[in-house]
Amino acid sequence: MPDINPAEEQHASRWARFLATARRIEHFFRVRRWFPHIPLAIAVAFSGAVLLWSVFVVQRGTLFADFPRHILDLRPSSMPFVLIGVAMLVMSVGLLFRSRLAWIVAILLSAFTVLSAVVTAHRHHGELVTYDAILLIALLLAYRKFNRSSLAAGTLFALTSLLLLLIYGVFGSLYLGQQFTPPITDIEMAFYFAIVTMTTMGYYGNPLTPEARLFTVSVIILGIAVFATSLTTIVGPVIAHLTTRKGRNMRHSGHFIVIGATPLAFNTYNELKKRNQDVVLILPSEPEPGVADPSDVIVGEAATLEILRKADADQARAVLAMRADDSENAFIALAVKELKGRAKTVVAINDSKHMDRVKLVQPDMIIAPEVLGGELLAMILNNEPITTEFLMHRFLHYDRTLSDRST
Repeated sequence: MPDINPAEEQHASRWARFLATARRIEHFFRVRRWFPHIPLAIAVAFSGAVLLWSVFVVQRGTLFADFPRHILDLRPSSMPFVLIGVAMLVMSVGLLFRSRLAWIVAILLSAFTVLSAVVTAHRHHGELVTYDAILLIALLLAYRKFNRSSLAAGTLFALTSLLLLLIYGVFGSLYLGQQFTPPITDIEMAFYFAIVTMTTMGYYGNPLTPEARLFTVSVIILGIAVFATSLTTIVGPVIAHLTTRKGRNMRHSGHFIVIGATPLAFNTYNELKKRNQDVVLILPSEPEPGVADPSDVIVGEAATLEILRKADADQARAVLAMRADDSENAFIALAVKELKGRAKTVVAINDSKHMDRVKLVQPDMIIAPEVLGGELLAMILNNEPITTEFLMHRFLHYDRTLSDRST
């Protein structure tokens, strides 16, 4: 075997210590509970606020003076930025709940802001364009974290769509007010026109010009589209919620719970499924399509009693903690014991240095595949005998009742 460079070994040791420190800091500050969805929500809200500020304050010098009459003095090209700014403020609330719908809309809004600024050559918005470009990249990189579909997110999207259409209808009717008979001259008349037109309940006056007619038709079409889309986004999560709730009422018993997004966890899950076992897979985030049966997956922090109860861990045959962090696996074993159920605990160890500490948790089985592989290879190369008894007593802290227990 080639000699190991001491410098490389020292560098690897430093990197390992750095990663261990980073994991401890992450656990101490509970980073997974607020990052990255909360910082991104704040960033999106800030972008929307800056857009509105640049339109109303920078262009007009004040925000509320002579409102809404000064809206008529705004350039029509500024209206999309007003709508985007309002939408970003509302979507930032959805990002707080890790809504996939809010994440998609925020990406579209950020991309439109960057593209429109580039196409229209708004160089005085250069800093904001750069900010939105960075924000767009950050949102794309965090796609795994926004994986929730809920009734609250659908309702938020519906209200946002309604609000944006209302702003469009009021602003447009004020801007084209003299092209109607009778003319639209104040905010009350514009609001009435927007409501009755977008709901297709009637119409206000008579549009005299092609521009006014096209605007009226656009409000009607958008009103129908917003209603249909809002109905879909609200009804869909309701049906999913009722279906999921019905499924959760069917409690598991005598099943296996596999915890972790590691190759060992996925392989164990697949092997148990091949043997027609009832398996629940607990993951920190939504898996890639095709990795596991969606009905078997529970997304959440497995060390919490709430998630373990959701997986019926107190009625499980065994709980297999197979995450990449040994300390997290130990915490999971402790949480399972706290339920005081009948489930056996299996803990995977990735670093042999943690073996003695994990044994203090007293799991029913400890498996160290990386240690096992290295030791077996050394034994084979040295022609040492390998027996089943040796494997069980040397590499596993094993309770035979786990394998003998019936389902």
